[in-house]
Amino acid sequence: MNILEFSLLVWIGSFTAGFLGALTGLGGGVVIVPLLTSVFGVDIRYAVGASLVSVIATSLGAASTYIKKGYTNLRLGMFLEVATTIGALIGALIATFISVKALTIVLAVVLLYSAYLSQQPKLENPESEPPDSLGTYLQLNSTYPTSEGMMSYQVYSVPAGFSVMLVAGVLSGLLGIGSGAFKVLAMDQIMRVPFKVSTTTSNFMISVTAAASAGVYLARGYIDPGLSMPVMLGVLPGAFLGARVLIGAKTQTLRIIFSLVLVVMAFKMVYNSFTGGL
Repeated sequence: MNILEFSLLVWIGSFTAGFLGALTGLGGGVVIVPLLTSVFGVDIRYAVGASLVSVIATSLGAASTYIKKGYTNLRLGMFLEVATTIGALIGALIATFISVKALTIVLAVVLLYSAYLSQQPKLENPESEPPDSLGTYLQLNSTYPTSEGMMSYQVYSVPAGFSVMLVAGVLSGLLGIGSGAFKVLAMDQIMRVPFKVSTTTSNFMISVTAAASAGVYLARGYIDPGLSMPVMLGVLPGAFLGARVLIGAKTQTLRIIFSLVLVVMAFKMVYNSFTGGL
């Protein structure tokens, strides 16, 4: 395989990753890391470096569309980014000193459970509970567009959601996956934010988290421009397409796609851990 064929195949895989990342709020890294390590035999450290670049591209490509349409909760995203950025720096700093094999197996189990949770019925706008005092104080409550007009929602369990975001940041720095799964689940299940708002806000947040980790990987020489360029060029158009599809998609359909990607990602990580991919 020559360099042109390699770059073309990486571009195709990255386009798919960008589409899925924007559509589900997971970030393209959930596909990029297994793709580069398992299919192309790229060293895991360089795969994570390229993945972090792709995660930034995915997030930036999709976030602008979501913000213009009024889906993204900017105030909530910036608040939670404090936790994810701290976690990302911690994860990136320890990534080259510990084995992540056991962690990926635990992560796979958590992802399978997250896929199960995402399919459970949830009241997106619970009316029987009083507003969360901390969410109200921080002015995190907002509205988002629906087919019936603008719908208001409350943000609950802010401390618990903040704690999960810290863990998501650490995993992002360790594995280069963006940890969008944990971001979406934290907002969707714990903080009870509407699913479309959760995925769009996750996309907005991922670029900052990944940028914090990417700086560490760049300083250590794990970001290869020859590998990162076709990844980024593929992810960007895929992210724009995914963002456009999400706006008109049904919430239940998005939940099913979200769960399927989580399951595939979990099994791929377990496979990689036993075959030496991670």
